[in-house]
Amino acid sequence: MTGEVGGTEDRGADPRTGPLVDEYVDLPVLERETVFEGRIWDVRRDTLEYGPEGGRIVREYVAHPGAVAILALDDEDRVLVVKQYRQPVRAREWEIPAGLLDVAHEPPLEAARRELAEEADLVASDWAVLADYFTTPGGSDEAIRIFLARGLAAAPAAHAREDEEADMELRWVPLDHCVDSVLARTTGNPSFTVGVLAAAAARARGWTTLGPADAPWAAHPSRRSTAG
Repeated sequence: MTGEVGGTEDRGADPRTGPLVDEYVDLPVLERETVFEGRIWDVRRDTLEYGPEGGRIVREYVAHPGAVAILALDDEDRVLVVKQYRQPVRAREWEIPAGLLDVAHEPPLEAARRELAEEADLVASDWAVLADYFTTPGGSDEAIRIFLARGLAAAPAAHAREDEEADMELRWVPLDHCVDSVLARTTGNPSFTVGVLAAAAARARGWTTLGPADAPWAAHPSRRSTAG
């Protein structure tokens, strides 16, 4: 009988009935080479042991420091979005504030606070983890954590911006309109897409799916620093 000690498997504990969970694996890396060293990220070539018979495969990928993104939501259910030029896709695309984890040993939450202030001149009193994702797991190890920021107020000081950030356009857009943009396929930024869809789903569930602002992050780049 289900649930009996020594009986059949308790279906309540069956992983097939719950959320899907990624499995993190550190396979033996036999050789690692930096093929290209860039200003922000590198291209890496790994030779690793794979398969039950100890076969070898070679994979090249972008080695990325990781990033955080912030879905800032005001009391009227409006999302702060920014329009910024991106050379690789030749587009000024709508995004949510985001930035690299490029300060040594900086916790992701502190990076998110810093980026929200630098890109939008805002501070927030209420922080939570909204979503985690990989941008391109077949070709990059970039991992992004999206925070939900509420209780918004103006930062004590405005920040100077340069390069692509110098002509950024900032706009407050209702969350439902952001979802409409994703579903109409008129926006393509991944953090915007993941963030607004996750926020809409979380709101529909009474925000019960949010994680604490300092929730463990299995994909944090520090995990990879000792792998291989």
